[in-house]
Amino acid sequence: MIETIYIVRHGHRASWFTHDWPNVTGVAKDPPIAEFGHEQAREVAKHFASLPLDKRPTIILSSPYIRCLQTAVPTSKALDLPVFVEHGLSEWYAPVEPETGLHPRPGGAKEVKKHIEQVDPVWKSTYYPSRKGEWIHELHSRCGEVLNILGAAIEEDYSGQHRNVLLFSHGAPIIAFTRELVGDRDLPLRIGCCSLTELSRKPGADSTSLVGMFEPVRLASGDHLAEGAQRCWGFDNYITKDGEAVLERGTDGSAAEDDSPTGNQRPKGIIIQTDTLSARM
Repeated sequence: MIETIYIVRHGHRASWFTHDWPNVTGVAKDPPIAEFGHEQAREVAKHFASLPLDKRPTIILSSPYIRCLQTAVPTSKALDLPVFVEHGLSEWYAPVEPETGLHPRPGGAKEVKKHIEQVDPVWKSTYYPSRKGEWIHELHSRCGEVLNILGAAIEEDYSGQHRNVLLFSHGAPIIAFTRELVGDRDLPLRIGCCSLTELSRKPGADSTSLVGMFEPVRLASGDHLAEGAQRCWGFDNYITKDGEAVLERGTDGSAAEDDSPTGNQRPKGIIIQTDTLSARM
């Protein structure tokens, strides 16, 4: 059973230092991390490698955005673990303005493996957010649903062998994931780059569900970083109207693109084997 969940935000983005950043993937709004971000990622890896064996993550899942995948690489190398791409951990976008197209979506595991060799495409994403965007309350609902689907998938696919799970994601989803795990959507949080959130299963919480079953050990900590947590993001940074998100324009040229797939990709009874996807008998 999953006992500990670690969540790390990506490192400093190259787009914060220059407008002329290399678009490695060709996906809109998908900047890589800057050299400082790589330094932060190495510090994250050093921290996890320093933990006792029974505290180290044994499975790594990451948002498909290149900044998260690059941040995960040093830890993947340090712990000798593959990186599984999970679209349920993707960035948050507010709902699109009507008739302006859709938000971007990075490719699947086989596509991003061209850029990140540590990616193992055996994992199939359990959830896809809609490219039409989400209201803030919908983001929280998405993250709660993802947690329960993801938790069940890990337990089923690996017969309960993973007790410590590591997730790499983005500021807004990390806030929502943390709130869902502790069962408090009003929990005040600001998430810095490469900050670490650690949550432990509550005593007696023996449900395979993850939502509401955890308590915080540390929240958005930068203690493992030489320069501490920086570029801390909270929903108060985002322009809202009456407590909700403001509509955003879709990506240019995306109006004719398809929003599918969306939602839960793991119907009950489906289990991923080491080399294929098959139905449980």
